[in-house]
Amino acid sequence: MAPVVQVPAVTTERDLRLDLFRGIALWLIFLDHVPNNILAWFTIRNYGFSDATEIFIFISGYTAAFVYGRAMIDRGFIIAGARILKRTWQIYVAHVFLFSIYIAEIAYVASSFENPLYAEEMNALDFLKNPDVTILQALLLKFKPANMDVLPLYIVLLVMFPAVLWLLIRNASVALAASVALYVATWEFGWNIASYPTGHWFFNPFAWQLLFVFGAWCALGGAARLAPALRSPITMWLAIAYLLFAFGVTLTWYFPRLAFLMPRWLGEWMYPIDKTNLDVLRFAHFLALAALTVRFVPRDWPVLRSPWLRPAVLCGQHSLEIFCLGVFLAFAAHFVMVEFFGGTAMQVLISMVGIAIMVGTALMFSWYKRIEGRRSGTPKRPSDADLAGGEA
Repeated sequence: MAPVVQVPAVTTERDLRLDLFRGIALWLIFLDHVPNNILAWFTIRNYGFSDATEIFIFISGYTAAFVYGRAMIDRGFIIAGARILKRTWQIYVAHVFLFSIYIAEIAYVASSFENPLYAEEMNALDFLKNPDVTILQALLLKFKPANMDVLPLYIVLLVMFPAVLWLLIRNASVALAASVALYVATWEFGWNIASYPTGHWFFNPFAWQLLFVFGAWCALGGAARLAPALRSPITMWLAIAYLLFAFGVTLTWYFPRLAFLMPRWLGEWMYPIDKTNLDVLRFAHFLALAALTVRFVPRDWPVLRSPWLRPAVLCGQHSLEIFCLGVFLAFAAHFVMVEFFGGTAMQVLISMVGIAIMVGTALMFSWYKRIEGRRSGTPKRPSDADLAGGEA
């Protein structure tokens, strides 16, 4: 007799917290991508070890499991795997389209203003010198201009996800342990994927998969298993203590006079805090932020449906489109500040205009989908599904 597999419960209830924090993460990524931007000082990367990328990847893993978990349980590995790979192809096409527009934007600005530094800063110089070879490498995801590293990472993670999701459903603990083992092996043996023309991927998929898989694990019952620990006052105070410690360390980066507060042995042990391989200090910092967020922002918090948070929620509901738009807008903002005026007022103005354009675009997509839903008479798909997939 075949063993009975205890499949996890997959919720279909919409969680606006995912949309909210994914939308905020998109805004923070945009602000961080604008060089010499005073508003970037208000993003979380300046006050701890992690940044908006961790938020984005975790939520992506969570929503991928949310979207495709039920399909794999009800319809099997082949159907769910085909849907995941279909969405992977759609995101790959979006990446190629974004690459084409982004490179054209950089090349036009560099030639029109006779400033080759734009191409050099955006890591596009090789494309201008060898466009034939570079295009091929871009299609292979090996060549990536600056600020275009996240989508290739997500594409690779989705390619692996059918097998990961199958294992998560059958034995979530084994799946998470395998992810941790791959993460440890990556650090031990230095695994990564080669980039073109030199170097390796800025976001190492073998390391960042841990955060993605952890998000999926939480969606498939892991969050419920962690709930008692998250409600514990001990967890809360440990998280607060770690966040304060990380904040104290980052202060020494920006105020050299405080460097004496960092013991030499501690600095030798901590540094460098590697973003490429998702340093464990960054992962722990994200966990501390997540623990406090879950504790103080409940799922049924009425403010989540308030008009004040609606702009961020809308951006989170259309994350693929808004992320691509943010990459384009970040370079446009950089160009305006370099060529015209880069003072504090302009930095604030351009940042606000960029976010307003992102919100306006999200509003347009939301309106269009609502109209199309009414015309076709089909139910609206879960908003959490946007980046993960088009089918719930």
